[in-house]
Amino acid sequence: MMSFEVTPGMRRLGASVLGMEAIVAGLVTPVAITVGEVAPALAVTVGIGLAVLCVIAAGLLKRPFGYVLGSVVQVLAICTGFLVTTMFFLGAIFAALWITAIIVARRVEGATSR
Repeated sequence: MMSFEVTPGMRRLGASVLGMEAIVAGLVTPVAITVGEVAPALAVTVGIGLAVLCVIAAGLLKRPFGYVLGSVVQVLAICTGFLVTTMFFLGAIFAALWITAIIVARRVEGATSR
């Protein structure tokens, strides 16, 4: 079984991505209601629920499970594109930022520890 070492840089970059994503997820709610004509209850559940998951995942980034939850959040963000089409694009951007944050932080901290 592979070990997944969490580094301070990964936590900072990951939390930054999830924090910005929480804002965007929260803003999906009014867009879904007004532009997408989605039922308000569904829009609030999806938008605010995703925002809360982002915040919870950011809080759990000291543990490897936080990165699993963060990755699940990325998939869910892309899936919100079924309510607001633009979220297919924005979700993919956040997923790319999430992956990049993990890879870049590991490389930078690996280079500085030598």
